[in-house]
Amino acid sequence: MKGKPSPSKKPVDSEAGKTYGVPGPRSKAIYDREAEVMAPGLQSIALFSQIAVDRAKGCVITDVDGKDYLDFVAGIGVGSLGHCHPHYVKRLKEQLDRVTFGSFTTETRAKFLEILGGMLPEGITHVQMFSGGAEAVEAAFRLAKSVTRKFEFVGFWGGFHGKTAGVIGLLSGDYRNHQGPFPPGSHLSPYASCYRCPWNLEYPSCGLACAEHLRNVIKNDTQGEVAAIVMEPMQGTAGNVIPPDDFVKAVREIADEFDALLIADEMLTGLGRTGTLWAMDQFGVKPDIMTFGKGIGGGFPLSGVASSLERMTHRPFGMPSGSSSSFGGNPLASAAGLAVVETILAEKLVENSAKVGAVLLDALKALQNKYRFIGDVRGRGLMIGMEMVADRKTKEPLDKTVTRALFHEALERGLVTMSYSHVIRINPPLVITEDEALRGVEILDESFAAIARRFGLG
Repeated sequence: MKGKPSPSKKPVDSEAGKTYGVPGPRSKAIYDREAEVMAPGLQSIALFSQIAVDRAKGCVITDVDGKDYLDFVAGIGVGSLGHCHPHYVKRLKEQLDRVTFGSFTTETRAKFLEILGGMLPEGITHVQMFSGGAEAVEAAFRLAKSVTRKFEFVGFWGGFHGKTAGVIGLLSGDYRNHQGPFPPGSHLSPYASCYRCPWNLEYPSCGLACAEHLRNVIKNDTQGEVAAIVMEPMQGTAGNVIPPDDFVKAVREIADEFDALLIADEMLTGLGRTGTLWAMDQFGVKPDIMTFGKGIGGGFPLSGVASSLERMTHRPFGMPSGSSSSFGGNPLASAAGLAVVETILAEKLVENSAKVGAVLLDALKALQNKYRFIGDVRGRGLMIGMEMVADRKTKEPLDKTVTRALFHEALERGLVTMSYSHVIRINPPLVITEDEALRGVEILDESFAAIARRFGLG
């Protein structure tokens, strides 16, 4: 076959000129077979590692060559219970023997929604279920249009809400290049990413310039038809960015000022990821609509939109089949969701996220004092970001040659982490122990030391 990868070729960091031992030969052979048909747009972590997974348990992944890896990614936040949690496996196996598809009510789904209902923020009472994040966010947009009869949406630089046509106009970065024209009525404003403030101001003396800019965007760039402001309480894809508390409160006030709804996209932050059930809880802000997903399925495709019953009944969203999905809330997804919420409560995983996350954050900040190329460390719970810079004063991002080398150094030492760009995102399973977290920090420390020697970094 033309273009067929060579199974014998060793994985090479071509720009830095170093050959690595991971993936092993069996992983590489399977990866090459798959690459004959698999399109090239896989997640970066799969493309760069090229490992073939044989099995996984808890926070440990084992490849077909028998090498173990500590998981600091959790499928980019989807694996809230880790890999193959026994209660999760039990629930899904039980459901497989009963019924696997359809939108009819089941005891499993009723129980899942009863428990989930008790976990929702005040004023959020009803749920519609979907399969993926973008599907849920687009549904939230349809709900906002149904309620307000307006059509414009305002998002933020660095935001990520999926890659489908209805939301791609509100993304930042390369995902949106050459994908236009975007749906009319999509507007963006800078997020409160204080480490990289576009005005080069310092918080709190900045006076929340980003919030005032948002107000001006709505006044000057829109047609006065803003149905909703959509925001991640803490931005994930942008690098696990944590905004000041008063920024989130200001966005709530601005939404009210312009008679717009506030959509909290808790796809990544929800269900304990940030050390509270919902990230918005930490700001004391109540959204009008909330989207959730990723961790709630524990690895199974499951997402949802939640709001009040009064809003959910607005037509056309509230019509029969007006907001339904063929796969949303299917019996297997409901079993996965039930297992997740039961386990989160029974094993106190929200509390574990807060406790272990604090230990992990402190240990990573200690590394910042050790290595000059670590410019910033921030996080809440088990959602932590680190910025790698060539110079702390200019904040110039560390070159991708170095960060890719860091990714491979960590992989060779048995750590899977999103360290291949200048922003490291750390999102381990919520079941991670302190010992596992600190072992991951040790591997990062060793990997940082390796790239410091190799590239002459201070």
